[in-house]
Amino acid sequence: MFPYQSRKACWRSCVLGLSLPLLMLSGAASADGDGKWRGGQNVYEKVCGHCHDIGVGPELFGRGLPPEYITAIVRNGFRAMPAFTASYIDDKSLQEVGEYIQKSPARAAKTEGSKP
Repeated sequence: MFPYQSRKACWRSCVLGLSLPLLMLSGAASADGDGKWRGGQNVYEKVCGHCHDIGVGPELFGRGLPPEYITAIVRNGFRAMPAFTASYIDDKSLQEVGEYIQKSPARAAKTEGSKP
């Protein structure tokens, strides 16, 4: 009887250990709790900025990238960029983030000694 309980406890621990981080990540990148994005800037800050603001992904601002290009890359992925389905970012919000990126001016270059 002991080995069965041990395996069951081990299985439960493994399932919780793997699912809990995924649940936490999905909540961090979702809309503001009500299931709705609050415009292009909100989508960028909650999803895109995690990579594109720290140099993992390329700089997007100041390049005048058309929203159609942003949509194609987001939906299909490209190189290290994963694809995001419409169940994650709806079409309207994706269009808004594309427009936000297109209209945003280039950021000032960071120097070695400057603080983020």
